[in-house]
Amino acid sequence: MSRTFFDSNILVYAFTPGSRSEIAYALLNRGGVVSTQSLNELANVLRRKQKQDWLAVHNAIQAVIDRCPTIVALTMQVQQLGLRMAERYRLSIYDGMIVAAALTAECDILYSEDMHDGLVIDGRLTVVNPFAPAA
Repeated sequence: MSRTFFDSNILVYAFTPGSRSEIAYALLNRGGVVSTQSLNELANVLRRKQKQDWLAVHNAIQAVIDRCPTIVALTMQVQQLGLRMAERYRLSIYDGMIVAAALTAECDILYSEDMHDGLVIDGRLTVVNPFAPAA
């Protein structure tokens, strides 16, 4: 059985009206794993870019937590692994931290729009862009 991890961009789409919202929310409803970084980035986008009020931000975060009770904290081990992943796979530092959190949680699928669709990391984590056109 696969274990999935959600990058913050997928979470944002789940709580943003638009064409991608339905896909993102359906994935989130299946459950998975997130990191504190993903939750913080979700809160930032909802608050600053979308101008949502604090109640909406809290409700969105709680909805994620209800569906993804496993939350990976940014520890020094995750941070150091994230730096190595960023360097090795030429990722941004923030994407490296997301990858490290997913690896730490022993996930095998990382849903992300930002990273290269199909990228396999350490032979065990595959990046999947759920919005990419089918091959």
